[in-house]
Amino acid sequence: MRLEIVGFQSQVSGLDQRVTILEAHVASWTDRDQELLHLRSKLTDLEDRSRRNNIRLLGFPEGTEGTNTLSYLQDMLPKLTDITFDPPLEFERVHRLCPKRQDGKGRPRPIIACLLRHGQACQLLQAARAQGPLRLGTLEIRLSDNFSKETADRRRAFLSLRPRLRHLDVKFGLFEPARMWIAKNGESRTSYNPEDLRIFLERLQEQTQPMETTAQTPQDTQGLSLGVGHPETTFNPEGGAIMDTQNRGRDLERLTKSHDNRGQRPPPEAGKTLEPLRVFITMNLGLLWMRQRDPVVEKTNRRDEYLIL
Repeated sequence: MRLEIVGFQSQVSGLDQRVTILEAHVASWTDRDQELLHLRSKLTDLEDRSRRNNIRLLGFPEGTEGTNTLSYLQDMLPKLTDITFDPPLEFERVHRLCPKRQDGKGRPRPIIACLLRHGQACQLLQAARAQGPLRLGTLEIRLSDNFSKETADRRRAFLSLRPRLRHLDVKFGLFEPARMWIAKNGESRTSYNPEDLRIFLERLQEQTQPMETTAQTPQDTQGLSLGVGHPETTFNPEGGAIMDTQNRGRDLERLTKSHDNRGQRPPPEAGKTLEPLRVFITMNLGLLWMRQRDPVVEKTNRRDEYLIL
């Protein structure tokens, strides 16, 4: 027995040592993952910075630029945007994306133009945003930034949240390269991750949803009806209070004024003598049951009437 215990102790100590080694390896892997994420973020940022002078042109039909796309854009873009550039518009390089399709079908390939001056690229993009789609005859020409794939995917994910932001009455703005500013009830925040913003909106939607009450509709309210003539007024057996989904004061006033009208009620009409009796019996049964459950009920100066406080 003693030898077995010693053997178990040695095994446990060996397992403890192995677990310690594994924890150290996992910690080093976690640090490496964080470092890789940081390096990837820096690489994406550097790629976006290298594309700051680029603009993406959509809608130019294939072949309209002829054999010299650079000269064509130098002449066409100032006319489309109605901007006089001084110094003149200059490009470092211009080319179309992707190989040309052999069948000639499909959308025309985008044109990527790298401008010599960053200020001129900003002027073109601002004019395109202000004027909307530019017109080349019957064609629509669009200009946009040329972001990296990672940044473009993040911007697309942010833009997909716009309907939910409008539904929740949240002010928002998308800034370059890919960060969204939101404001609600005087508080603002900036999000760089679409997934974090999506989780935040889900929590905000849960907070802004109206709280369900137990007396929204007669079907939602559980309890005893005070009478056939009062389908919307119910008695809550848990709280011992009368709840009126339409007009609570109307039924309370009807109960309290019955003492003043004592002896002045007209004789019942023919065929309706049983209806008040059913109302009276149902009302008093509910009130008596409530009196046993809730001490807040006080008896009035009439034996058959109760005032609910």
